Amino acid sequence: MIQPQAAPAVDGDTRSAPMLLVADPDADMVSELAAALEREGVFVAGAADGAQALLQAGALRPDVVLVSASLPVIGPVDFVRAVRLARAVPVLLGVGEGHAEQAVQALAAGATACVARPYRVPELLPLVQAAFPSNAGSRGALTVGGVMLDPGAYQVRVAGIPVHLPLREFELLHYLMRHADRTVTREQIMHHVWHAADGMSTNTIAVHVKRLRARLGDHEDQLIQTVRGVGYRLVTPT
Repeated sequence: MIQPQAAPAVDGDTRSAPMLLVADPDADMVSELAAALEREGVFVAGAADGAQALLQAGALRPDVVLVSASLPVIGPVDFVRAVRLARAVPVLLGVGEGHAEQAVQALAAGATACVARPYRVPELLPLVQAAFPSNAGSRGALTVGGVMLDPGAYQVRVAGIPVHLPLREFELLHYLMRHADRTVTREQIMHHVWHAADGMSTNTIAVHVKRLRARLGDHEDQLIQTVRGVGYRLVTPT
């Protein structure tokens, strides 16, 4: 079992750094992820199966839990249900090929989002940092018109109705809402949402914007407007 390099406090929000609990049977993968994230200032604890992970979740009170879709002993779906009964901590599901059914069931049970396995630090790091209590001032719920986004709980509501967004669309909406009524360029979206400097097709962004509009019911592009040749702007309804 991988333990954090230093023992952070668990009573109240007194940690100096965020903690991620990784529940995954691949010890080598967890070790590599821990080494990479700890260089970024994230404490990492690991558990090889669902039973160990539940004990760690209760004892360490991590800021985020990452659980593999192939978790043994207590499977990922039952694990998500058990964690959700205990506390409202974001739970990410690590998925690979052949895990579509587990992903659907885990999201229905209360998982926050799915991430690719093998894990990638650029994808995980913003999620862990966003959930850290010291960032509470920057992660309060945002509301634009009838859309409410809670980055700490990874929840979106439209006119009070919960709407599930895939991780990338959630991050895209979060970025647009934080810059409401301002035009953001495709390059800015590429950098801050996809964490890519270049080499990514702008058509990828357009596809995700189209899907996001559909999920939000923005069928006439009134909420998320296209600024031709530049990027996009999320507009506060009058």
